[in-house]
Amino acid sequence: MQYSYLGKSGLKVSKLCLGTMNFGPETDEKEAFRIMDAALDAGINFFDTANVYGWGEHSGLTEKIIGKWFKQGGGRRERVVLATKVYGSMHDQTDGPNDDAGLSAYKIRRHLEGSLQRLQTDHIELYQMHHVDPVISWEELWGAFEVSIAQGKIGYVGSSNFAGWQIAVAQSAAKQRHFLGLISEQHKYSLNCRFPELEVLPAAQNLGLGIIPWSPLDGGLLGRNALKKLEGTRTGNNAAYIDQHQEQLEQFATLCRELGEPQDNVALAWLLANPAVTAPIIGPRTMEQFESTLGALEVTLDESTMKRLDEIFPGPGGHAPNAYAW
Repeated sequence: MQYSYLGKSGLKVSKLCLGTMNFGPETDEKEAFRIMDAALDAGINFFDTANVYGWGEHSGLTEKIIGKWFKQGGGRRERVVLATKVYGSMHDQTDGPNDDAGLSAYKIRRHLEGSLQRLQTDHIELYQMHHVDPVISWEELWGAFEVSIAQGKIGYVGSSNFAGWQIAVAQSAAKQRHFLGLISEQHKYSLNCRFPELEVLPAAQNLGLGIIPWSPLDGGLLGRNALKKLEGTRTGNNAAYIDQHQEQLEQFATLCRELGEPQDNVALAWLLANPAVTAPIIGPRTMEQFESTLGALEVTLDESTMKRLDEIFPGPGGHAPNAYAW
């Protein structure tokens, strides 16, 4: 396994991050335990979750599954860099209007305690804002996170789904407080979704954040079974999109066959080749999916292959403003 520092921090994480969103809704507890054990065995030490995973009335279920896995002992908790998120409404909370989606010092304190209880741990390495809350000031946010860090309940703060300018504002406010600020941005980024290259990636690199791509296969559209449109799968639900982009996806599949690699591993390898990217999030539903994904670490894409991928999936043309101005 390969490791790198997460942003400007001294925290080392594996180059693949185990996403747990499927644990509970799609993957039962027993299989989730097997996948997490296999991840540790493979050297993956970076696990990502969120308090709302499980969704709706089952919000918190995924964190509970991870907590039960930690409870088995065997050094499981000590070997994991744990990341979770706060923002959404939790159905097991009794905070009335203060449990609406968003962020506040009140909500951060309450929801952090809830996550710690479900995860059966006394600390979380990376606590991430799941989305931007434009109503809350950075004075309030940084104040709340500073307290949580001082109490030893969290180690670092990350963002998710932030725009480049919002990252810049956050880091400026943190600097005024002599506070480390954000060390990571979790963002939708893939061969098929390259908008972040305009503003988010350059902002993150300049301001010391590691990029953690979510949906690196764009909902399965870059996966090995995309063109099969299997009924009951995410790609099956996107059949209309696949039909519209059939030629593009077939070109990608042809290139991958020439390389002798499955589409999903090539898509992940493309992300791993970007110096702005720390670790794409893989979200296996089964052990088979997990094991096949590990092959992405062995894929090296040469210059000509990277050029062909740019031709198949054109990006925005570079960073702003050069991508659209002189």
